[in-house]
This record gives sequence, structure tokens and C-alpha cells, in this order.
Amino acid sequence: MALSKVQKRNRIKRRVRGKISGSAELPRLSVYKSNKEIYAQLIDDKEGKTLASASSRALNVKGNKVEISAEVGKAIAEKAKAAGIENIVFDRNGFVYHGRVKALADGAREGGLKF
Repeated sequence: MALSKVQKRNRIKRRVRGKISGSAELPRLSVYKSNKEIYAQLIDDKEGKTLASASSRALNVKGNKVEISAEVGKAIAEKAKAAGIENIVFDRNGFVYHGRVKALADGAREGGLKF
């Protein structure tokens, strides 16, 4: 029997998370998207702490979903700069690197993050 969309994403997510990990010096930028919102977190996996977060829900920005995702990327980059973070590891969380996820990554790069 074929896997569902969620099962496929979780399989990809587990495989990627086995290879990447965040630290205080090089945190992991984790992206989650729902049908309406998009969320981004900078995570230190060694301590188990979230260093910074941003979401479309907190920003209250108007536009289409791709434009809003780019703004969330810029917001997380701004918070990372304030925390003294420049380099990160990108975790797309099993989502395809296209559309909203790509827009968030490009917005974070515009904001000054390197990955």
C-alpha cells in the first residue's frame, strides 16, 4: 500500500534530521508550514532550546502566501542578527524546497543569514 503524503514527509524528515543538527554556534532553522500559516525557529539541538522564532501569524502582513513567507524569513534573520547569529543550518522539515519554503529561505538570506 502506498504511503500517504504525511507519511512520506515524516520519512524524509527523519532521514534529514539524522544528518543535520543545530548548536549554539550553528543553529538549525526549522520551517513548518500549514495551509494558512508558516513558522520558522532557530533551534539549538544540543541544549534543546529555541533561540528565536517568527511566524506569519505574529507578523500580520498582507499579501499572498509566498510574499508573507519571504517576510517571515526576513523577520527570523533580524532576530538572529540581534542574537548574534550569522550562520545556520537549514531544515526544510520534509517539505519540498519550492514555493513558500524557498521564499522563506531567500528572505532569510536577504536578511543576512548564511547557509
